[in-house]
Amino acid sequence: MSIKQQYQAYQSNSVTTASPGELTLMLYNGCLKFIKHGKRGIEEKNIEMKNTNIQKAQNIIHELMVTLDQDAAITKEIMPMYDYINRRLIEANIQNDTEILDEVAGLVTEFRDTWKEVIKVTRQQQYSQGANV
Repeated sequence: MSIKQQYQAYQSNSVTTASPGELTLMLYNGCLKFIKHGKRGIEEKNIEMKNTNIQKAQNIIHELMVTLDQDAAITKEIMPMYDYINRRLIEANIQNDTEILDEVAGLVTEFRDTWKEVIKVTRQQQYSQGANV
């Protein structure tokens, strides 16, 4: 098995064994990666690279939007932010604006970092509850 095949098997296994929280974290990280590549596409005047990667970032934001628990109170606060990010990605794509991508990357980074902390706290709570059993 080649290194590339081993890496693909590892990635596939990572996704299939990840918890929902870890999958969300992967989505945020993927979104940031695609924003970065979209920005590079703008800087290199590579329209296809820019468009493809910004659309991939939009698809991730859309996935985050449709998977939100509509009954959770926090959804009313998060949904408008996701909608804003999506609209700004469209604007960045149309206007070839790296500053907008920087703004959006900052927002997605905040979501990602907050989500990392949620996972950490949840794991600590689960560990402490398991230790008390």
